[in-house]
Amino acid sequence: MSSFRLVGLVADNFEPLFAMSDAQLTAIGARRSVADSAVGFPCRVSLADADIGDELLLLPFEHLATRSPYRSGGPIFVRKGASRAVLEPGEIPPYVERRWMSVRGYDAADMMIDADVCDGADVRGVIERFLANPAVAFLHLHNAKRGCFSCRVERCD
Repeated sequence: MSSFRLVGLVADNFEPLFAMSDAQLTAIGARRSVADSAVGFPCRVSLADADIGDELLLLPFEHLATRSPYRSGGPIFVRKGASRAVLEPGEIPPYVERRWMSVRGYDAADMMIDADVCDGADVRGVIERFLANPAVAFLHLHNAKRGCFSCRVERCD
């Protein structure tokens, strides 16, 4: 059994935003879009690329809300009606495998203590290497090319 699990964001935090007008979304720095390709609109709730024609929001998101110097946020896509991904331990979805990934390891004080960049097909090995260090409390995956937050990786043990 693998010792980690990738975790999607909670859909309830975003679903009310889909009822906002485009002007209201613009006021909070968000944009509505429709997926026009099968790859390129990665939903951070479902941990899957949106299907062509799916409605999404591109919005700012604080993925590391902390008092550490590594407090961080950035743009994410969220698909309308998406359900939060509940992945099996060790499962790496195609959403991750098809992209270059930046893997960032944090300690319990939210300080980054390790980082690497790899092809998504190789991310399992990097995750396992980082989690072999008992000081690593959790990981964040980012899409390396655009730098956007992808998902959190938690220990299962």
